[in-house]
Amino acid sequence: MKNHLVLQTDFGVSDGAVSAMYGVAISVDPTLRIFDLTHDIPQYNIWEGSYRLYQTISYWPEGTVFVSVVDPGVGSDRRSVVVKTNTNHYIVTPDNGSITHIKKKIGVKEARIIDENVNRLPFSGESYTFHGRDVYAFTGARLATGVIDFEGVGPEVEIESLIELPVVEAKIENGSVLGTIDILDIRFGNLWTNIDRELFLGLKIGYGDSFEVTIENDTRQIYKNIMTYGRSFADSHLGEPLLYINSLDKIGVAINQGSFAKAYHIETGVNWKISIRKIPKIIYN
Repeated sequence: MKNHLVLQTDFGVSDGAVSAMYGVAISVDPTLRIFDLTHDIPQYNIWEGSYRLYQTISYWPEGTVFVSVVDPGVGSDRRSVVVKTNTNHYIVTPDNGSITHIKKKIGVKEARIIDENVNRLPFSGESYTFHGRDVYAFTGARLATGVIDFEGVGPEVEIESLIELPVVEAKIENGSVLGTIDILDIRFGNLWTNIDRELFLGLKIGYGDSFEVTIENDTRQIYKNIMTYGRSFADSHLGEPLLYINSLDKIGVAINQGSFAKAYHIETGVNWKISIRKIPKIIYN
């Protein structure tokens, strides 16, 4: 039985890099079904590549093979691995932190180093700068089509040895919920935090409640204002900020029909901290 192959890179689609990966995969089996997660990961941004895998992977059938290539260390001694998740998906990727969110939120059953003596595009041995094509797309296609099984990837390695990026856990402290801006809803500029809905509800809140929201980058305050918690964007007026539950069941911050990220120059990662504190509801006479 063939499984799907899903590709993610920071390559963009303005040249032939992604097409070359498609070509290599199809050369393994012309009937293989290949899909794109995204090729618009910001260059070298391993954190975002890790998050987009977490955002997407659980909606694909078991056995789907993901190839994720955000690889600033290509050609170095960093390892090339395939991991099997607790949900029975496979991720082919450099071992540089790309599986951070998967490992923490979904879990990894097993990991194997890619044996390039077997799983490398023929006649590519002198190329050290395009492992996405020569190693990852080739290995991913072989695994998805059943040319190799998981054991055929290469030797097993300890899950604990896989590289992880620093992650800060959300928490409630002194009546406020504290978290980080993990990622952006790119097209609309909404902020997606690491604050789970259940943790947020620990503040004993309801729709329409008011909150003081503070955003800092390290120790520099970027934003501080009052906003309401709404079920959807329809619960606020045009141009107003609001808190809401996003599609991953976490707290989002938005401007109704505007880009919060652009308006306040907000970025993502563990240095971008958010504090949300419930305040008495404001009633205008």
